[in-house]
Amino acid sequence: MKIGIPFAAIASVLMVASPAMASELVFASWGGTTQDAQKSSWATKFTEKTGTSVLEDGPTDYGKIKAMIEAGNPTWDVVDVEGDYAAQAGDKGQLEKLDFAVIDKSKLDPRFVTDYSVGSFYYSFVIGCNKDAAKECPKTWADLFNTTKFPGKRAFYKWSAPGVIEAALLADGVPANQLYPLDLDRAFKKLDTIKKDIVWWTGGAQSQQLLASAETPFGSFWNGRLTALEKTGVKVETSWDGNITAADSLVVPKGAKNKAAAMQFIALASSAQGQADLAAATGYAPTNLGSPALMDPAVAKSLPDKQTATQVNADMKYWANHRDAIAERWYAWQSK
Repeated sequence: MKIGIPFAAIASVLMVASPAMASELVFASWGGTTQDAQKSSWATKFTEKTGTSVLEDGPTDYGKIKAMIEAGNPTWDVVDVEGDYAAQAGDKGQLEKLDFAVIDKSKLDPRFVTDYSVGSFYYSFVIGCNKDAAKECPKTWADLFNTTKFPGKRAFYKWSAPGVIEAALLADGVPANQLYPLDLDRAFKKLDTIKKDIVWWTGGAQSQQLLASAETPFGSFWNGRLTALEKTGVKVETSWDGNITAADSLVVPKGAKNKAAAMQFIALASSAQGQADLAAATGYAPTNLGSPALMDPAVAKSLPDKQTATQVNADMKYWANHRDAIAERWYAWQSK
């Protein structure tokens, strides 16, 4: 008597047994609660499915990635990076082309897909406030730049990337549909008005610490970090007014040793279930259009892709084309 075995089960067995699959791969991300969620949502499940161990590393460092590639010895196989960096690095030949015979892109949001990257998660820069530490919480970017009405230190993202310059221009009255090309002179003039009151954060975990400790009672934050912080008992108020959206991406550095396994990992991470699991754990939106149907409707409604009334979409293509020029001016301004 013949016993029928589903094709999916056969494929799963073959994938585990395939000699092309490495015994381990290295995944690098930004650390903190987001990487914890990526580990539980993706890495642990990938190991269970394939038998390949996933080693965690980070935080993401673009200089380190460049050095690895130039040395011909990348030690990271999959890296979570910002979307504009992914677009630029792909154009510069620093990334492996993704294998879309392995990675199903048919349900992925096309805004976050290139030959070299797929969206890791979709997030917003929002205004966060520690309600126990602030007499009043700012609601708009103009409020956050108003040091008379809202005195004290405020937190902003340190690195040259979408978010802060757009916030400065919005605070100065530039309409959202007229942000690009970015008026850097106007943005830096506005940033000058609060420069002495800014505390810079370099990663999500640090941003949470600044708000929880009330070193900065308010500021600009990734929305998912506020969601995670609120779960710890900190009284957080989040304003979505003018929230500025962007996406992180998953990439494979050029010359990665475990390329085949990296493609399988990205396939799982970008799947409808992988994205749904991460979104539920982080408060960031999924980049797979099939994910919301797999999620608790109450959770799905609270994510950035539903906060569209005054939402501003950062132009990743513009940033990719101007990233180096903006960065040069940005870091020179910070150092003054």
